[in-house]
Parts: sequence; C-alpha cells; structure tokens
Amino acid sequence: MFAVLLLDPDMVVREANPAAEDLLHRSARRLVGERLLDVIGLDDERVAHRLGDADARLTVRGMVMRCGERAMQVNVTVSPLATHPGWRVMTFSEVGQGELGDEGRDETTLRAPSILAHEIKNPLAAIRGAGQLVARKLDEKDRPLAAMISAEVDRIARLVDRMQRLGSERADPVEPTNLHEAIRSAIATVRAAGGGGVELVEEFDPSLPPVLASRDALEQVLINLVTNARDACAGGEEPRVVIRTRFVSGLVSNLKLGRAIRLPIEVTVSDNGPGVDPSLRDHVFEPFVTSKSSGQGLGLALVRKLVRDMDGRIGHQRDERAGLTHFRIHLPLAREEGEPA
Repeated sequence: MFAVLLLDPDMVVREANPAAEDLLHRSARRLVGERLLDVIGLDDERVAHRLGDADARLTVRGMVMRCGERAMQVNVTVSPLATHPGWRVMTFSEVGQGELGDEGRDETTLRAPSILAHEIKNPLAAIRGAGQLVARKLDEKDRPLAAMISAEVDRIARLVDRMQRLGSERADPVEPTNLHEAIRSAIATVRAAGGGGVELVEEFDPSLPPVLASRDALEQVLINLVTNARDACAGGEEPRVVIRTRFVSGLVSNLKLGRAIRLPIEVTVSDNGPGVDPSLRDHVFEPFVTSKSSGQGLGLALVRKLVRDMDGRIGHQRDERAGLTHFRIHLPLAREEGEPA
C-alpha cells in the first residue's frame, strides 16, 4: 500500500492516509497542519528545490528520506492537482530489500503505474458506457467517432492491465499482424486527440509481409512515438512527422532459445523538431527520464519494454545535418504456415 499526503500551496500536510501514518510513525492528527519538510528530511537538495515548484511533477526512485532518527529508502511521486492550483498529491513507498538490484531494474521501475490502475478503470467504464449511449443519438455519419471512443477506451483498459504486470508477468501473445493497419490506426488516434498543424506523412512499402507482434502493443508503441514526434516539432516552421516502413537485411535480435531472430521489418518515425536534449540522448529509454515539463518519463521506457516483448529492437538517432530525429523499430516476420520455428 502506498503512503499518500495531500499538500497545500505552502507545502503543509492537509490529509494523510493510514499507510502514511504507518510509514512516518505519526497519526494523521499529528501530521495534518505540519509543513512537509518538518515531517521528513531530504538529503538531496535537488529534490528539495524541485518540491519548491508547486507546478512541477516529480518522480524519484530510491531516494533517502529521514523521519526523526530513522532513515529509509523510498520511491516518491508528486503530482499537481489540476483543479486546485498549488495543491499536490505526494505518494511514497519504502523500497523493499533487493528492489534496486541490477536484475529486473526496468521491470521494477515500470511497476509504479500499477497503483493507478483501479482508479483509472472506473472512469474508463463510465466513458465507454456514455459513448455507447451517445452513439444511439448520433447521425449515421458521426457514429464512427463514438465507435472510436469505445475502441480507444477498450485499448486503454488493456494497456492498464499490461502496465500492472509489466514487471513480472509474461508478454502479450504475438501473432501475424498487418503492420500498416496498425500504423494507420495509431495515426488516426493521434489525429483524433488534436494537435493540428503538424503534417503526418506515410511512406510505406506496400509489399511488406505481416510481422509477428501483439496488435495492441504495437499500436501503443506507434501512438507513443508519433505523439512524441508531433509534440517535438509542433512549435517549428512547417512541422512534419514521417512514418516510413521498409525491408532491411542482416539485423538480428539477441539469441533466444538458442537461435537468433531476424528483424527485417523496419518502422521509422522521424520529425523535424529540435531533437532530444543532448544530455538525455543516451538515456531516452530509461524510466523517469523526460524533457517534458509535464511528462512522467514512462512513455519511451514502456515503448522499449513492449518492443522487446515482441522480440524486436528500438533505437534513437539524431541527424543534425538534416535536422531530423529518428526512432527506428525492427520487428520479426510472421512465419509462414509450415515454416520451421
């Protein structure tokens, strides 16, 4: 169970849940009305400074926090409340023994979103039901939009399920998947979400055969990459995102079950924005690394995890001469019936 504190604009504790009482060894009555930094001590000045910005989101893993004479290692998130400027929700949990070991580091850090799963699923169900009711009253020409609402709610619900088990469960099953259908569906979702003014260009090789992938996971990967690319170039002149597919040879993944897996299908998402901050380019796929002021730094980490689950590879490249940023995915072919594994 995660400890939760509600902080007002002056960083005074206004509410505390039972887990916070247990972790901090204080009752809610004693916590409420106290300034946060009088309750806990932080050795990291960067975190203390970040807490001073009431609009900043914060995620820290393995931070040392002092409570009285006791020091503990905790994972912390701080999220502003959009409906109450200056107010924030702080969640933290004590790091368990071995949780920060090298093995399974990515899986451990990606389990954090699972705490939101229950709270996300309830409103999703309401949205889906409302979409179905609205669809009955719409003209025939507008019903595809309502259908998209229901389809996207279902996809998000499945994504939430996956995020709950990212750290320990098996990957989604893969099957022969039409790559271009998945890309076009992802592009339609991005367009429906708004952010006009950015040109989205398809440059497909129509001869490509099916890939071996999870359709839902592949769409989520593409939605994340196209959305990031659109956001990255949105403020520039003639902003443009190109999604390109092609066949390449010679690329293989790591050995699996004693054999190498060929990855001849390439998908590239390119944008003409300014590119990722140079200091972050070697870390873009790491959890909680982000250059977005409102980002949590989980998008690309999730993308890498989903691509790896499909035995694929993903990489990032900046072409300064051309002024382009490329994210390239390489995927395996679906085996033809009768072809040996």
